[in-house]
Amino acid sequence: MKLTLLDPYSDPHFPDVDWALTEPDGLLAVGGELTPQWLLNAYRCGIFPWFNEGEPVMWWSPSERAVLEVNQYQPSRSLLKSIRKNQWQFKVNHNFAAVIDGCSGLRADQLGSWITADMKQAYINLHQLGHAHSIEVYQDNALVGGLYGILVGGVFCGESMFHKVTDASKAAFYCLNNIAKQAGIELIDGQIENPHLMSLGFNVLKRREFINRLNLLHSKKIKLADYFE
Repeated sequence: MKLTLLDPYSDPHFPDVDWALTEPDGLLAVGGELTPQWLLNAYRCGIFPWFNEGEPVMWWSPSERAVLEVNQYQPSRSLLKSIRKNQWQFKVNHNFAAVIDGCSGLRADQLGSWITADMKQAYINLHQLGHAHSIEVYQDNALVGGLYGILVGGVFCGESMFHKVTDASKAAFYCLNNIAKQAGIELIDGQIENPHLMSLGFNVLKRREFINRLNLLHSKKIKLADYFE
């Protein structure tokens, strides 16, 4: 397969995901922009941006996708015990910028600075337009964990999560699943498989299986604001 170079001045259009490279797995295209139009079109096609500071925008659709069927999520007994013990407060979309800052700080320590300043602003723009959402966990009025992602119909595309105290990110995920069940969201996309996601109950779908599910669910009309506290 040949890597596609995207013209940032053209309409936001991506090649078919089957054109993605096998090495590195899932790299589909380079270029384009991080505007809401480019990002929303990408997520609707099963594509997401991932690149480090100083690199061009890179767009990915890996051969295998980590996903969770919302109705199959089973929180562990230890997590439920931790939630009861800590008496955390949960908020949604209360401080999106603080959540993405928390996620970027964690990743800068562990995986490199892929949540760049441009990425932060791009997702804040999506949040202001009602497409990106944050789940937040508070302890004594301090933000101690959370996650954020993009809603595409009946699929919540999770981007990142963080915690400052044990189990806080898992508690945010527990809250997300409760909201998802109420709202009719059927699938949570975790993008790339990792041990943490698998511990939460995620499974792996082949790319084409994931795209088929996304196509079935992307036109589902869900207004998450109706379910937010």
